[in-house]
Amino acid sequence: MEPRSQAWDWDSSRCRAQLDEVFFRPHDYIQAGSSEHKDFWAFFERFQRFKQKKEMSGSKDGADADLKQRAGCKKNDVGGVDLGLPEEYDARYRINVSVCTQDVEERLGGKERRRSASKGPGSEEVAACRLALLHYLDFSQKQSFAKLAKLRREQRSLPIFQYKDRIVDLVRRHPVVVVAGDTGCGKSTQVPQYLLSAGFDHIACTQPRRIACISLAKRVSFESLNQYGSKVGYQIRFETSRTSATKLLFLTEGLLLRQIQRDGELGQYQVLIVDEVHERHLHCDFLLGVLRSLLAVRPDLRLVLMSATINIKLFSTYFHNAPVLQVPGRLFPIQVIYQPVPPEELSSRSEKLDPRPYLRVLQSIDHRYPADERGDLLLFLSGVAEIDSVFEACQTYAQHTRCWIVLPLHSTLSLAQQDKVFDVAPPGVRKCIISTNIAETSVTIDGVRFVVDSGKVKEMSFDPKAKMQRLQEFWISRASAEQRKGRAGRTGPGVCYRLYAESDYEAFAPYPVPEIHRVALDSLVLQMKSMGLGDPRSFAFIDPPPAASIQTAVTYLKEQGALDCHEELTSIGSLLAQLPVDVVIVLTVAAALSVQSPFLRSAQHNPDCSTARQPLQSDQGDPLTLLNTFNAWVQVKGERGGGSRKWCRRRGLEEQRLYEMVNLRRQFKDLLSSHGLLTEEQSAPYSQDRQRRREMHSERRRLHQLKREHEQQEGRRRKVLRLEDGEEALGSSGSEGEDGRGGRKNKDAAGGAVDIQDVKFKLRHNVSKLQEAASASQDLSSRQQALLRLLLCRGLYPQLALPDEHNATRKDSEQVFHTRSKHGVVIHPTSVFASNPEVLHVPEQEPGAEKNASSKHQLLAFVTLLETNKPYVCNCIRVPALQVSYALRRLTALESQNLYVGPQAHVDSVGGLAVNALLPGIEAQPDPVKGGLRVTSFFTFNCLSDSKDLYSECLRAFWSCPHCDFYMPVTPLERMHHEATCRPPGESQSVEESESEQTHSTSASSSLARVYHCDICNKDLTLTSTEILKHKRQHL
Repeated sequence: MEPRSQAWDWDSSRCRAQLDEVFFRPHDYIQAGSSEHKDFWAFFERFQRFKQKKEMSGSKDGADADLKQRAGCKKNDVGGVDLGLPEEYDARYRINVSVCTQDVEERLGGKERRRSASKGPGSEEVAACRLALLHYLDFSQKQSFAKLAKLRREQRSLPIFQYKDRIVDLVRRHPVVVVAGDTGCGKSTQVPQYLLSAGFDHIACTQPRRIACISLAKRVSFESLNQYGSKVGYQIRFETSRTSATKLLFLTEGLLLRQIQRDGELGQYQVLIVDEVHERHLHCDFLLGVLRSLLAVRPDLRLVLMSATINIKLFSTYFHNAPVLQVPGRLFPIQVIYQPVPPEELSSRSEKLDPRPYLRVLQSIDHRYPADERGDLLLFLSGVAEIDSVFEACQTYAQHTRCWIVLPLHSTLSLAQQDKVFDVAPPGVRKCIISTNIAETSVTIDGVRFVVDSGKVKEMSFDPKAKMQRLQEFWISRASAEQRKGRAGRTGPGVCYRLYAESDYEAFAPYPVPEIHRVALDSLVLQMKSMGLGDPRSFAFIDPPPAASIQTAVTYLKEQGALDCHEELTSIGSLLAQLPVDVVIVLTVAAALSVQSPFLRSAQHNPDCSTARQPLQSDQGDPLTLLNTFNAWVQVKGERGGGSRKWCRRRGLEEQRLYEMVNLRRQFKDLLSSHGLLTEEQSAPYSQDRQRRREMHSERRRLHQLKREHEQQEGRRRKVLRLEDGEEALGSSGSEGEDGRGGRKNKDAAGGAVDIQDVKFKLRHNVSKLQEAASASQDLSSRQQALLRLLLCRGLYPQLALPDEHNATRKDSEQVFHTRSKHGVVIHPTSVFASNPEVLHVPEQEPGAEKNASSKHQLLAFVTLLETNKPYVCNCIRVPALQVSYALRRLTALESQNLYVGPQAHVDSVGGLAVNALLPGIEAQPDPVKGGLRVTSFFTFNCLSDSKDLYSECLRAFWSCPHCDFYMPVTPLERMHHEATCRPPGESQSVEESESEQTHSTSASSSLARVYHCDICNKDLTLTSTEILKHKRQHL
């Protein structure tokens, strides 16, 4: 090799940068700084070592051979024809790609310039780099084809592949098809692809969770070679990849219901796939009822229900005996071991869970199976408190044996901590994942060989009488037990340890209780009303909810003004129905209360986090604490360092929740603006100077580039866990990122150097406007703060809690309150009042006041009632008790049933005094037409008449009824009312006979009867509940 080549340093960053300018420019196939660029240089180092080994063995270098050929080696002549073939065979001639280097001289700056600059790359260096680039492209292409071949083999090996043609045929011939497949059969990823390849366009596939929509869309895009296209997309709350070219869309069930609300016939879709119907979520059950009605209107629509093999007959019967296709799963043999917990190790409701039964399983695995055998452990526990108890004990055992990495998994963890369960354990070490039922169906963790099933689950239920949510522990169903067992047999033979007796398993309920039987139905009833589905009591649910729950929801919506007395949607109700949150949350206009709390549970007992949170807390209540937290976070996001992630870690905050808040805030703002309830100042498009606009455009382009690079790199490599990761999970909320190890951990948690959530935030929102709004809300005056509290409390009314009269004798942590529906509730430990109870104390007795009398008593307005081991009030705000009677509830004569019926005799003496007190100096005269006192041309005091009534009087005309002798001047409304109640003589007689029978029956059961007013008959009847239903049926 020439001296120049020997002086060239391939490992030098300067030399590589010069070659980057030649081969890896921004418009080249591989750009400098991309992941492919980094892979090339790693490949180049290995390629150079390979060439050196060949040179040592006496082989000719590929680059030298190439240069000799170019310089003019002997040509092969056959019959006087020059074939241009090389004299010696080299593997590089099999490369089917080439690198266009026609402008290499231009990129290098010309021959003359290179002669003067001896440090630049010469022809040999360029040729060597070009040759390595050719081999790298060939290697990458072969890798891609190998991956594609492996992918197609895996698809053909799935159990559902054998049923591909049959599925397509059933969908063509039947409007509804039920596909029931066991775990691992491939129905979620393959069925949409089968239908898409069969010619069906505009397919929508619903999923119960947002994360499933994103992951399935990415997987199907990858399998269909559309990873960088838009043929397959997803659409979830606040985020979408859908374009006009999208043919297969993954979306949540709630989002599809919103689309039905806007387009009743769903004309944009040809096929609807509803996945995971066996989970029986609230939205899923409601969606099935809506789609059942939609099929009658759209006979061309095709509906595919995909379920596990759980209660399949129920879905088939509901859709008029729809055909069912059962697909076997791909589970390996699973050994079931029943290990009931000894009685002495059973814990009571108030005690912590005893971890000894779970430690025995870990010890048993260590003794029975060698450490080099792969296989992780998945523990199913009922709740977060139980996970903490077992986690501490297992972590101590793992530190002693150095054979386990213990990781918790539940919904209150940060996203970075949740993602750790998908990482790979190092050789000789197993993962022990302690999870709630989130790992039962929501996520699939590869490599699990052992499963421990506690047999318990905590579910949220709703008590319609107490209007309170209860988080209670129950035994699971047999179907859930089988789902948990199946997690051990996805990748190989597994073992399932059941910590209960086999007789207990046989006593389990066959299926879990549907969510529609456990939760409050306020939002569901409101959505049904907005969609025009009629009376929710008569809706054809697949499994109707209790009548008491529906009635409680209707009563609550009436109290909030969303429904009128006739259970019709009001104007405010139509607006509330379009907001994707609970009704009571909407009335507080607080997006922060619509998502999970950003305060991590693991940071509650961390003194550093508590100290850092102190400036954010408001002694007025939890909603204002959330407001302060959100405003402070927005200010940090706008700073030029962008250290919001570190700021959140120091305070024990989950930043993902704050991102959800800002997205929801924008959605609220857009919806209110579209209804004309919020006007936004329109900024001039050229209000900023040209330089500023250029900078903003450049910044957005940079952010889009970062987002694309992240999407391309996402999921390329699985991370390997460290033994320290389990120890960091124990207390990572507080000081994470403060020491030397935190740098690596932060990088791991972020999934790379780019904070993709921050990139999406800056692309989606105007940070400067958010900062202006945050600054304005931080600078509220005392009067504005009082008004904000008043509005929040008014929206929450009548959800008020009164302090117990004996609280003065109790500890601060044992303060008791009483609500209208539940007595003896306490403040939730996460509330600001739990850590600062002194702000609720009544000051010392005022001088001259009676015993226990004070004007300083306070009440608590709360968002929810939650019962776990105690009944709690959550998200509270305090309000002076003296203001409630006149500020939150208007006490008028209407509530006392004293209605004004016409002009009164003493209107001058009685009403005049009231008008003078309200409007001094104004003389009021009696109004001869409307009654009351005429104050101005547009204001009449003490009168219930309306201008609409005066307009109706002008339309009054004589009319005779064709069914009776009625002949009188009536308005159009009075005429319609008479036509609705008047019937022909024969029909009227039968109705009167029926009513007389009901009256006679009522007298016989007077103890159960009550007064019922029939709007159709316009009569008051004394009937029992059964008779009321019979009477209503006669009018149908």
